[in-house]
Amino acid sequence: QVQLVESGGGLVQAGGSLRLSCAASGRTFSNYALGWFRQAPGKEREFVARISRSGSSTYYADSVKGRFTISRDNVKNTGYLQMNSLKPEDTAVYYCARGPSYISTVMSSYDYWGQGTQVTVSS
Repeated sequence: QVQLVESGGGLVQAGGSLRLSCAASGRTFSNYALGWFRQAPGKEREFVARISRSGSSTYYADSVKGRFTISRDNVKNTGYLQMNSLKPEDTAVYYCARGPSYISTVMSSYDYWGQGTQVTVSS
């Protein structure tokens, strides 16, 4: 019954910013952690960031730490990924996903996924 829909992707120059949104269906959004993953062509899907159900705890991959900020609005049932200082290596399809209460960077720990949104960073 859970649906997640990402939006906000696009083409941006290196050094620029994008804000991704993840709109969730249902009334249980606030009961689950939210994660962001990304997948570049020919590469494995990799963990980007995770936020706890209350938003009190966040965790980031080293590759995005200090540049990306994950947040959520449980009233709006929406998660966000603010991406600053973008680099060409950030180019990927970005996915949001529902996660467990414990911190996990493993894709299999997340049970519902959005369709993904393309982020392309040009040099």
